[in-house]
Amino acid sequence: MPLDAPTLNSLGLPKPPSETRVVVAMSGGVDSSVVAAMLAEEGYDVVGVTLQLYDHGAALAKKGACCAGIDIHDARRVAEQMGFPHYVLDYENIFRDAVIDEFAESYLGGATPVPCIRCNERVKFKDLLETAKDLDADCMATGHYIQRMVGDQGAELHSAADANRDQSYFLFSTTPEQLDYLRFPLGHLKSKAETRELAAKYGLSVADKPDSQDICFVPDGNYASVIEKLRPGAAEPGEIVHADGRVLGEHRGVIHYTIGQRRGLGIGGLTEPLYVVKLDVDNKQVIVGPKEMLATRKVPVREINWLGDAPFTSREEWHLSVKVRSTRPPREAIVRPISETEAEVELVVAEEGVSPGQACVFYDPDSSRIFGGGWIWRGY
Repeated sequence: MPLDAPTLNSLGLPKPPSETRVVVAMSGGVDSSVVAAMLAEEGYDVVGVTLQLYDHGAALAKKGACCAGIDIHDARRVAEQMGFPHYVLDYENIFRDAVIDEFAESYLGGATPVPCIRCNERVKFKDLLETAKDLDADCMATGHYIQRMVGDQGAELHSAADANRDQSYFLFSTTPEQLDYLRFPLGHLKSKAETRELAAKYGLSVADKPDSQDICFVPDGNYASVIEKLRPGAAEPGEIVHADGRVLGEHRGVIHYTIGQRRGLGIGGLTEPLYVVKLDVDNKQVIVGPKEMLATRKVPVREINWLGDAPFTSREEWHLSVKVRSTRPPREAIVRPISETEAEVELVVAEEGVSPGQACVFYDPDSSRIFGGGWIWRGY
């Protein structure tokens, strides 16, 4: 480094913390609160922003969900305590248009959507990020458990140090341009306990606040009830059909079933356990079959966001690890580009319950780096 080169601060920017404005996306939980308090204590010009994503008095909201009424209050208390400004932005219409409506349509189409990814992609890392720039912030920080590292060709996305808290599956669609501007101060921590210790150190009222569970606008994980509220009359009954063509019973709506489901099918008295292997929305049929029918090796993926150094289509195939469900570890796979945004993923070992609407996230098998990913769809 040249002798006259400016010293980088802890956020990798070439000026003192006091001259560095950081917008912190504050959900009201312990993670983002610790990020804001930590940066404020280090002397950064912190601005806290909380998004109201839906009417917190409406039926869709629930106690303990992020971005609901109590969480806005908690975020404001942290800002007052640490002495930095805090703003609440009404993103209800944006959230409904960009996330909730697609969630409903995807579910009605027989897919299993992941709205948290769309929220990061279309709301937090798009509209909120632009708002941060409008506030003349030098960067935006969040409480996500993921790491941003600087490589030879710029900012890279890496898994969190704590594999149990890693949120890379939900952040694969972060673009290189967004990654330049974002910061994730908690990604290096080894456990959630360290985060709570920091919250206690700063005397934050949210230090012992439970983590939010499920999707913020889905009470108790009951997707079908939310879809019925959003799209009245969507739950039309139909047949439960064995893969061999036998009609085994009736269902009360395709929206009540997911690929891989075994329990709650209402078709007892069979000699073999059966699983949902396909949802035929057009014919209102739930197709069931033996467990081996769930095994999948070829996975079509589109809307790919590529984070590798070389262009995605510069090779005929990439040998990577991929994750096809947020709760599963990465598995060895061959990724064959079809275009810059489409690929066929071949799993070396078949996975069960691969479902349209889920993400397929790409990982470097030899490091913690994330190479992006895409969305699983029905196929060719």
